[in-house]
Amino acid sequence: MAVNRNLVAATLAGICFFTLTGCGQQHVQSSVPAQASAPAVRRVSGTSGPDSGGAMLPNPSSEPAGNNISDRDQQIITSVEQKYHAGLDKYQNGDMAGAKKDFNSAVDQLLTCGVNLQTDTALRAEFDRVVGSVDTLELDALKQGLESGQNNQTLVGIANNVTFPVNPKVLAQAKAELKTTKSDLPLLLNDYVASYINFFQNTQSGHDTLVASLQREGRYKDMIEGVLKKNHLPLDLIYQAVAESGFRPTALNPYSGAGGMWQFMPYGPYGLKHNAWVDERFDPVLATEAYARLIKKDYDQFDDWYLAMAAYDWGAGNVQRAVQRTGYASFWQLYRRGVLPAETRNYVPIILAAAIMAKNPGQYGLSDIKFDPPMQYDTVQTHTEINLKLVSDITGAPVAQLEAMNPSLLRGVTPPGEEFDLRIPVGTKKSFEHDIAMVPADKRASWRFHFVQPGDTLDSIAAKYHVSKDELAAVNQIDAPSDLAQLDAVVIPERAPQYMPGHAVLYRVRNGDTLTGIADRFGVSVRELRIWNHIRGNLIQTGHLMRIAAPTRRYYRGSQDASGRVSYSSRAHARVYTIRNGDNLGGIADRFHVSLTDLRIWNHLRGNLIHVGQRLYVTDPAKTTARRAVHSTHHSARRASRSHVSFYRVRPGDTLGGIADRFGISITELRRWNHLRGNLIHIGQRLRVAP
Repeated sequence: MAVNRNLVAATLAGICFFTLTGCGQQHVQSSVPAQASAPAVRRVSGTSGPDSGGAMLPNPSSEPAGNNISDRDQQIITSVEQKYHAGLDKYQNGDMAGAKKDFNSAVDQLLTCGVNLQTDTALRAEFDRVVGSVDTLELDALKQGLESGQNNQTLVGIANNVTFPVNPKVLAQAKAELKTTKSDLPLLLNDYVASYINFFQNTQSGHDTLVASLQREGRYKDMIEGVLKKNHLPLDLIYQAVAESGFRPTALNPYSGAGGMWQFMPYGPYGLKHNAWVDERFDPVLATEAYARLIKKDYDQFDDWYLAMAAYDWGAGNVQRAVQRTGYASFWQLYRRGVLPAETRNYVPIILAAAIMAKNPGQYGLSDIKFDPPMQYDTVQTHTEINLKLVSDITGAPVAQLEAMNPSLLRGVTPPGEEFDLRIPVGTKKSFEHDIAMVPADKRASWRFHFVQPGDTLDSIAAKYHVSKDELAAVNQIDAPSDLAQLDAVVIPERAPQYMPGHAVLYRVRNGDTLTGIADRFGVSVRELRIWNHIRGNLIQTGHLMRIAAPTRRYYRGSQDASGRVSYSSRAHARVYTIRNGDNLGGIADRFHVSLTDLRIWNHLRGNLIHVGQRLYVTDPAKTTARRAVHSTHHSARRASRSHVSFYRVRPGDTLGGIADRFGISITELRRWNHLRGNLIHIGQRLRVAP
């Protein structure tokens, strides 16, 4: 269930602005004018206000870095500001390559100045402001259509950025065809729907995006319709996936974090597992089953398919409040009264337009679509780590094919200690189960499998896999070189890769991945990803291997709660939480309605890195310790000084996490008080910061 469905590729066309951290870092959102058919086209402009379709340009020096700045630091900051503003001027003039160069130069100066940014608060504050401001500009560039990878767009993503008139001829033809169109959904045609039909039919981007989505539909149609039929749901709900993701199982929204074919948020009551090993949002079957449960629940609540779709997009609680506020339980009445957000207003008409066009392919130039072949596979259940390279060796399927069949696997390895349904090519199950038994269960994460070919020798096989010939002979019980000819296959005792401390693993970047999304999946920070992989900006390439430190597995002792439940410490009865697989610091802060700053202070954390089994205070333990009392008093004073403040107006460079920290509240509270569905805010927006 996406919170923001402007799904775009994570890389810019030749543009990569340097940023430092994505944990808790959100971006400024330009305001969206309320149009009857669709939001207005953005104009690519250097300077624009909230009402002109672009984000206002951030000023990194809008707040002082500190009161006591040394002459050395001041000289560095002055030079950095000059380079930043030079880049800003080029950005305003449309010179993105030049802007990138100046922005990188500004950040590089801070990184190479010979001063430890971790301990120098003035320079660290300047660093954070500059990279935060550049993050805002990067998002603005993405919104203005400078991104690459248009084939990965969705109907909602491209249609939310355009306005297109109603074509009377298109409207008349559509109305005539609708009379004979069979659907188990109510397909209403009005001006709002007709404008999108016109856009998808008569623009290159609209037509190409719809065609690409329908091509992929062939791969998943049988599966989706089977799930819908089992749940007694209309089969034409399949067209909601056209709008959501274009039938891409690994689609990831870089702004909201929503992911998968049905765009679920990373954590929620969907019945989908999300931990350090798997993210079931990306499993097309499991995600479709979760979608069926949720859309059925929404329909049972509203007894109207249009309202159910709106609830899926915006949230059932929000739609219910809109109905109660207006007295109208009708999507179109809510639309006309302007109580729906722009994205949700457009969401339902886009789905209806896609359904009408797909069910009348001849009229809309869709007759020649070559659908992808249906998804077919065998399934084997695993309980231990099995590397997909080993699966590839045994089945003969390329690793890329296996990754596509098992998109929920985050590390190319099946999860240890839990059941996982591994999909392998049709017809290979019996031979796979036979051959995998040759590899010891505790070695399947690293060992390989080799079918003996004519001309193979122990020396050639050992050289191919970079292993010892003696060890190869020993594990396969080969006493003499001639014995090899008697074998059909041998196991290869490859050693497990020796990565950095913390049990690092390798992750292959997928289409649509972003640094922020990858960091969220593994519970690490974007800064850590950059350090481990020597990345200077946000640009990552599909297929690139990234080093990621896995959570350290710990044995639970004494009173530690392995289930992750909250226990109580003897220190002033402070609540303690034991970290589980898949947890991250932001999620824990949200869960216990505290701020990230509090969590870091209470637990002496300098960054966002936590590990499984670690115990965190989730209430203030400072009352019994003088050292912590200083932090508590300071933080309480900060809250007290702002207790009279009820509203705050968003300024350039602000983020939701930063505002929450500033007022000593949680991000969850901010979202609830302001009816926010994600993390996007815009300059000038008025936020409630107190209940």
